[in-house]
Amino acid sequence: MEDLENKDLDTRVYEVGYLLVPTISEEEIPAVYGSIKEFITSFGGEIISDEMPKMIGLAYIMSKIFQNIRNKFNSAYFGWVKFSMNMKKVLELKKKLDLDPNILRFLILKTVKENTIATKRFARRDMARRRSPVMKRKGESEDVVPINKEEIDKEIDAMIEV
Repeated sequence: MEDLENKDLDTRVYEVGYLLVPTISEEEIPAVYGSIKEFITSFGGEIISDEMPKMIGLAYIMSKIFQNIRNKFNSAYFGWVKFSMNMKKVLELKKKLDLDPNILRFLILKTVKENTIATKRFARRDMARRRSPVMKRKGESEDVVPINKEEIDKEIDAMIEV
């Protein structure tokens, strides 16, 4: 029973963000994506959520040495996987991902299980219909009151004296 409690204490939630080399064809992306998820499950990880890699432009040129040749890339496939795993197994996963020739770069972060992506919020229709008394609709006239400068000066003097 203590082993189960220790197992729960050692399990943390992580997210791996990765860039795949752009030389992979569109047809091969699901297979490479599946292999990354298999790496995680092979080390006892439990996948919480993920996103299929999509082609993006990179902010700067990245290089990867493969078979003693330095390859330079200005675009890559970006994807991510959120998972829970024993914290002792994360280093083994890192070593496995380092050896994968299809991965240009990756980053493993500690995170939370809840969804942290900000969603768009839409204004309710009844809120949009409500208007403050100051806001007038087109075509509505507003009663114009002439400004009396003397009264305004008296009110300002009264406020200052307090």
